Amino acid sequence: MSIYAIGDLHLSMDPKIDKPMDIYGGIWVDHARKVKENCEKKITDNDTLIIAGDISWALKLPDAMADLEWISKLPGKKVCFKGNHDLWWSGIKKLNTLFDDITFMQNDVYMVEEIAICGTRGWICPGTDGFDASDEKIYKRELLRLEASLKAAIAADAQEIIGVMHYSPTNDKKQLSGFTDLFEKYGVKEVVFGHLHGHDAERNKEPFNLNGVTYRLVSLDGIDADPVKLR
Repeated sequence: MSIYAIGDLHLSMDPKIDKPMDIYGGIWVDHARKVKENCEKKITDNDTLIIAGDISWALKLPDAMADLEWISKLPGKKVCFKGNHDLWWSGIKKLNTLFDDITFMQNDVYMVEEIAICGTRGWICPGTDGFDASDEKIYKRELLRLEASLKAAIAADAQEIIGVMHYSPTNDKKQLSGFTDLFEKYGVKEVVFGHLHGHDAERNKEPFNLNGVTYRLVSLDGIDADPVKLR
C-alpha cells in the first residue's frame, strides 16, 4: 500500500471544451498521456492517488464526466480535492455516488489504514499582494473547512495525517498563515499543494519546512507529470 500525489491535471477530454494545455509548451504537450503512463508504471490497484485540485476545465458536471472517467481508469483509489478552476464541482453527496474508486473530499477525512488524508482547496493568504476584504472572507471559510477535516482525522483515531491543499498554504514569502497554524496544531508532518505553475513552480520545486511541517509542491509541471510517492 503506497500513497502518491499529483495536482493540476487540467483535463479537457470532452470535445466541447477547447482548453489545450500544449500552448504552454514543455511538459504540457500531451500531458494526460504522460500522467497515465507514469501512473501505470508505479501505482497499483492497492495504492492511493491524491489529486490536489484543478482537475477539469469543465464548467458543468456533465462536461467533466469524460475527465472523471479517465481518472477512474487510472490505477488505485483516487482522492480528489477541489481547485479554483473546478467550477463543475457541486453537491459533494452526488459526486460521491459517481465512482467506486474516486472519493471527492470536502470537510471530511479519507483513511488509508491508519493514515488520514485531509485538507481543503485553500485560498491566497494574508501578505499576498492585493489581498483584500473579499479574500479575507474566503480565506476564513477555508480555514473552517480545513479544521473540520483535521478534526475528522482525530475522530477517526488517525496515527498520521497527510494534509492536502490546492492553493499554497503560505504567501509567496513563505510566511506562516492560518493554514500552517492548523497543520502544526493537529500534528501534521507533511502537506502537499498545487496551483503554482511556470516560474512559480520552478522556484518551489524543493520542499520547505515550517515549524516541523514539510510542504511539498505537486502541481503537474512542478513534478514533471510524475506522481510523487509520499508513503
